[in-house]
Amino acid sequence: MEQTLALAALGEGTTSPNPRVGCLLVRDGQPVGRGFHRAAGDAHAEAGAVAEAGERACGATVYVNLEPCSHRGRTPPCADLLVRARVRRVVASITDPNPEVDGRGFARLRQAGIEVEVGPLEREARRLNAPFLHVHTAGRPLVTLKAAASADGMIAAGGGASRWITGASARIFAHRIRLRHDAVLVGSGTVRRDDPLLTVRLHGVRADRVRVVLAPDLDIDPAARMLHEGGGRVRIYTAPNPSPRRVALLEGRADVVAVPAPGGRLDLAAVLRDLGGLGVLSVLVEGGARTFAGFLEAGLADRVDLFTAPILLGARGGTPLLDLEAPASPDAAVRIEVEHRIPLGEDVLLVGAIHRAQA
Repeated sequence: MEQTLALAALGEGTTSPNPRVGCLLVRDGQPVGRGFHRAAGDAHAEAGAVAEAGERACGATVYVNLEPCSHRGRTPPCADLLVRARVRRVVASITDPNPEVDGRGFARLRQAGIEVEVGPLEREARRLNAPFLHVHTAGRPLVTLKAAASADGMIAAGGGASRWITGASARIFAHRIRLRHDAVLVGSGTVRRDDPLLTVRLHGVRADRVRVVLAPDLDIDPAARMLHEGGGRVRIYTAPNPSPRRVALLEGRADVVAVPAPGGRLDLAAVLRDLGGLGVLSVLVEGGARTFAGFLEAGLADRVDLFTAPILLGARGGTPLLDLEAPASPDAAVRIEVEHRIPLGEDVLLVGAIHRAQA
């Protein structure tokens, strides 16, 4: 199963809205076929493994990290393929929560007399496909807050300067984090201050992400770099009835989408619903402090990737990580279930899941 997960990981950043899947066929103790899903619309992992195995698939054991699909989409059902290949046994890590599958793949295999085992490396398989699973269980994309902060929790010095808080190793790793997400989101203040591209810039990697800006007043400079450079669509969310003049200035450069804005604050749940409709499984929120706080206050932040640098910036005139009212006591704080601490040069990346304190 470890090899299956390694194969699935080869599809990093290219499979959405589909899951990452790897498949290994073993017969008489020897691997006879390998496959992984490369991109939506391409052959599924099981199809690649069966094609490589050929006649040796007959009587083989299939190892796969996700239940074989049972429905016809852009490709035929994998469960039927395995039945036709006359495999003997299927070992899968987890059930596919997609309502079009959800146990039907396993049922089809069992009906054909194929032995099915479910559960090996379940935790690892769930982590690998966390965005896909989240969309089908929570009904919205998985949201990760990503920030670079000083040791005293500041994301910008006086005047808003934030380049660079972290070192080169951390900044390169940040692009790997972008690669793992389907959309990268910032607030309009970050666009005005930093003029970011929000692209994935890794040697030898081409990956266009949906670049998202929250701009209630549609106060985006038409000369902003992201509107003229880099790949991937730009989607700007604004309040209802935006200025026709401002919309016209952005025409052809970005999709402008109005969502409800009670009290002048964009409905973030509506933003996520719209992105989900585009096939976005995961959203990386990169700031700023008000945007981070908005997702936390709405209960829509699921994970955090926090880079911490060994510097002190001080609070006077700087920008704290969160523009959020402090709780009455630490017991009421938002907590992070730490999964990894990764040293990157002098900096440290904390990776974890966000948990709200119980009322």
